[in-house]
This record gives sequence, C-alpha cells and structure tokens, in this order.
Amino acid sequence: MGKLKVGILGATGMVGQRFVTLLSDHPYFQIEVLAASPRSKGKTYEEAVGGRWKMDSAMPEAVKNMVLYNVNEVEEVSSRVDMVFSAVDMTKDEIRQIEEDYAKTETPVVSNNSAHRWTPDVPMVIPEINLDHFNVIDAQKKRLGTKRGFIAVKPNCSIQSYTPALAAWKEFEPYEVVASTYQAISGAGKTFKDWPEMEGNVIPYIGGEEEKSEKEPLRVFGHVENGEIVCADEPVITCQCVRIPVLNGHTASVFVKFRKNPTKEQLIEKLVSYRGYPQEHDLPSAPKQFIRYLEECDRPQVKLDVDYEGGMGVTIGRLREDSVYDWKFIGLSHNTLRGAAGGAVLCAETLVSLGYITAK
Repeated sequence: MGKLKVGILGATGMVGQRFVTLLSDHPYFQIEVLAASPRSKGKTYEEAVGGRWKMDSAMPEAVKNMVLYNVNEVEEVSSRVDMVFSAVDMTKDEIRQIEEDYAKTETPVVSNNSAHRWTPDVPMVIPEINLDHFNVIDAQKKRLGTKRGFIAVKPNCSIQSYTPALAAWKEFEPYEVVASTYQAISGAGKTFKDWPEMEGNVIPYIGGEEEKSEKEPLRVFGHVENGEIVCADEPVITCQCVRIPVLNGHTASVFVKFRKNPTKEQLIEKLVSYRGYPQEHDLPSAPKQFIRYLEECDRPQVKLDVDYEGGMGVTIGRLREDSVYDWKFIGLSHNTLRGAAGGAVLCAETLVSLGYITAK
C-alpha cells in the first residue's frame, strides 16, 4: 500500500513535536500537513517552533521548511490528508468541537487529548488490552453522519505503568488497587529549562490527574453495549499523583487485592506472556514484548529502563507479597511515547490494519 497522508494538529507543542519525530520516517504514514494556532500560519515549521524544540533528537530535515496551516481551517487541512493526529492546545470544549469538525469532513482523528475520553461512542484504546472498543466506531459514525470520519483516543499517560499489569492478571480478579504515580515533567509539556523550580523538588499535586488515574482504567476494562462503552465496576482504584524531577517516565507504586490467590510465579508468567493484536500482527510501533519483569530489587529505574522497546514497552519489578494487600509492585512506562504520541500512533496503525483508516 502507498503511505497514507497525515496531518498533525497542534504540531508545534511538545506532543506535536513527538508526533513529528515518530511519523517523519514511518512505513504507513507520510506527514503532509502541519497545523497549529492562527499565529503560526504561513511560517515554516522551523520558524514557528523557534527555540522551543523539546525533543532529544534533531528536528527532521523534511519538516523544517513545511509551511504551517491554521488548525481552525478545517476544510483546508482535511482536503489534503487521509487522517489527522490531534495534539491541539485548547479548552476541552474547543477540542471536542474541532475534533468532531474534522471527523465530519470524513477525516479520521486519532487524538492524544483528553476531551473525548468520556464521549460514550468514542473508543479509548490501549491496543493490546481493549481492541474490541473500536467496535463503537460504527455507532459514532451514525451519530456524526459520516462514512469514514470518526474520532479515536488513547488514555492518560499516568495509567500506562499499572493498567497493563492489571489487564494481564484479569483472571485472578483484582478488585481493589491503591496506586501512587511519580510523574515526569514532560507530562506537563515541560523540560527543566522551562521549569527550573522542579529541579530538586517534588510537587504533590497534578490537576485532574488523580481522577483520570482512578477512572480511566475502568473505561479501558469496560465493554461495548448498544454502541457505547460501559465501564467496568472493578477494580476499585484510589490514586495519588506526584510530580517529580525526572524528564521522561512515569513510575507507579501499586498495591492489589485479588479474589483468587495467585502465586508470584503465576503473576510473573502472565506479565511476560501477555500479548495483543499489535504483537500478533507485528505493527511498526508495537513492542515485541509488551510487559517485561525485572528480578533485580532496584529496578525498574527511569535512567535504565524508560526506553525499553523504544519507549513502547512497560517494565514491572519488585513484585512481592504485602502485609495489608495481597501483592505490591513497581511499574514504569514512558509517558510521551507509550503514554502519549507513541500510543496514538500505535492506535492508528491498528486502525489501518483493521481497515478503519484507508486512503481517501
């Protein structure tokens, strides 16, 4: 197949930059349009980003001289592309509206934003875990009056370091979870240069994050009924979210109660053997092994482990019995790769593989 032409909405921000780096040499996708706020229109990408390039790797040569479009000129952008990735920085209401506007031009939208995560007929998917939620797309198209346009989203970055483990352990029936997440500053779109007060500091509050961390896994574990996602009732999750002085990587400290009584060996075996559609179909961004378990008592560590499987795998360690709960463990995931743009790209690859996204 020829490459699909894609647009990146919100291309100048941190997640937009990550999309640019992930898509600049992608086997399925070709960047055709970069769109940002009206003030960036007509500038080259290099001019518009200026000194705000936040990625470790250099800006890809192919995008430097691309002229930016105004993200609000929906017809203009969508006429040039087969689909768009959304990382726009607007209010939730504005994001909901603009993503629907793009979908209604028959342009599929794969979004990194949270605005549509609770729209009942919008799938919020970790492709290894709840692939079947893409089945609501048909109901969404009916509501939008579209033939090929729809919106799909990926969940919050904070849940990626523990939700995959809970999914792997589903048959043991986890029913109560306490999680504390220790979250990198790139999750706020920052680097240490932007946010010097984070150096040597811990901030015990991230707005809205605890509610997302407690509720979103239940949507991922839910099921499709009458064209909507119905959330699971369990496990009940309580969470605290803390910002720590790390650039990339969300760590979670997690305690779990199970209805069944698994052994440590059973729990580890379920983690390392856990596979999903992306692994079975060898999708370009898919980690070969989604979850790995490390035996060392001082792992996972951000410096050593955050880039496991190109930042698309999840690392679990320190699994041990607990005196109050049944088991406890530490999880680590890359928040801007698996947790943000990379997770969205994997969703898009899955949607291409399933036939939901095709050339216009």
